[in-house]
Amino acid sequence: MAVSESSQRESKLFTHRKKYKPTVPKCLRNLATIKFVEEYETSSVANEFELKQIFVNLFGQKLLSVGRSPPTKYKPIRVGMVLSGGPASGGHNVICGLYDALMEMNPKNELIGFLRGPKGLIENNFEIVTGELIDQYRNTGGFDMIGTGRDKIETENQLKSTMQTVMEQNLDGVLIIGGDDSNTNACVVGEYFSQQGCETNIIGIPKTIDGDLQNEEIEISFGFHTATRTYAEMVSNIARDSCSAVKAWHFIKLMGRDASHVTLEVALQTQPNIALISEEIKAEGLMLSDVTDLIADAVEKRANVNKDYGVVLVPEGLLQFIPSLQSLIHALNGLLANDSAHLQEIDALEDMSDKIEYIRQNLGTTHCATFNMLPKEIRRELINERDPHGNVQVSRIPTELLIIRCVEAELKKRKKKGTYNGKFKAHGHFFGYDGRCGFPTNFDAQYCYNLGRVGALLAQNKLNGYMARVHNLGDSPINWGAGAVPLTSMMNMEVRHNKLKPVIKKCLVDVEGSPAFDYFVMNRGDWVVPDNYIYTGPIQFFGPPELVDEPPMIVQLKTNCTYN
Repeated sequence: MAVSESSQRESKLFTHRKKYKPTVPKCLRNLATIKFVEEYETSSVANEFELKQIFVNLFGQKLLSVGRSPPTKYKPIRVGMVLSGGPASGGHNVICGLYDALMEMNPKNELIGFLRGPKGLIENNFEIVTGELIDQYRNTGGFDMIGTGRDKIETENQLKSTMQTVMEQNLDGVLIIGGDDSNTNACVVGEYFSQQGCETNIIGIPKTIDGDLQNEEIEISFGFHTATRTYAEMVSNIARDSCSAVKAWHFIKLMGRDASHVTLEVALQTQPNIALISEEIKAEGLMLSDVTDLIADAVEKRANVNKDYGVVLVPEGLLQFIPSLQSLIHALNGLLANDSAHLQEIDALEDMSDKIEYIRQNLGTTHCATFNMLPKEIRRELINERDPHGNVQVSRIPTELLIIRCVEAELKKRKKKGTYNGKFKAHGHFFGYDGRCGFPTNFDAQYCYNLGRVGALLAQNKLNGYMARVHNLGDSPINWGAGAVPLTSMMNMEVRHNKLKPVIKKCLVDVEGSPAFDYFVMNRGDWVVPDNYIYTGPIQFFGPPELVDEPPMIVQLKTNCTYN
């Protein structure tokens, strides 16, 4: 019997998963009777005066919630959407929710997807989204329906080209599905359109697996839950291997260049022996030697009870939060900036030892001392791996290997002193891309689907410069709330590439008042010596709600709601 190409491509889970029907909250049912209700006027995180000058038309818009009105007969609209930045599970469900809502409001509505990210919007490269296309991607991971990209719409020519695209396409609205940088860019485009008299409205959707796009209104970004559940399964598998083979420590670096939300969430799910939280290390002013001692102490305590194994979680951006290393990275960014003569000198040298020596000679005494104490492979990465602006690409630095080398050196000293008598063998891991494109959890599938519905309502109601909001996420999905938050309300001014720019402020782990961090601090001491690992198992899609619909733990703790 011949097997069709489509059936060859589909696993049994894929076939069943596409049939899943996300729950629509009560507040988002019967779209013809929904209206937006204005609540209160918003300001900004900081720099109100400067932002008012930049976002003349969008600044100060009111927070919106959904309410009810007599049934409305909607006129046909045409909506575009673009996926921006790195993939995050659930993006396809945003598009599915958007499409279904548009068809529900008026079957004559049209949806187009711009291909390969913002560049598709600039170049008017698009695809008409049909029901047949949508049905191939329901509840699936990835951004491959239309692709994604990291281009920005910033220059005058790019802004003009984008406006020309939306006018040629006769678009009523465009959804920008992306993280904090993408939504900052969305706000810039929305303000430009408004100032130019273009009636196309720009709408943001909160996406990033790092979890650093959150605040009082946006409880979490989509993709975070799927990524952390994926990582948690792998971490718990390694933890079980560790206490089965009883002979190795595992240092696991996790996504999170600017914030440690991923590490915190995975730690809460799996209970490793040690989990480093970058924001705490910065708040306490810890040096690399302090971090080394912290881990070495744990290794020593476990060795004293014949446990020469364990698990350590390391945030991707840790080095940026250690003062001496942060200062060194800043100095290197200046030394090797694109307009620097030093960069040309470095590029002209072929031998890595010569490059390292050149850096030594051009760093100040303090920075040079920090640079010299690093293992050679770390020094090499600090010099070689740079972004287009000449900055160190921290995500490519094997931080987990640096920590291993430092702990090895410290344990050798302790062995000589006679305070440590164990055997230290360590393995490094990096879980990053592994978590970005899996089948979305039920939580992400439902959250994203309903973000798409809110996005359709915002486009229909001609609301510009807003981010779709679905909240009360600690409760059952049927009880979720919905609305929209002005993009400018999340902004402040920050220096980017030596220029002061408006940006959506990244949310870091709050080590002063975060319920999730407080819970972590209260319990982590019980994880150091005992093997209190939690084995999460794989993501579950079918079964009782308390198993398959549970939200992220940081959401549960933030909202003081344990899902059941």
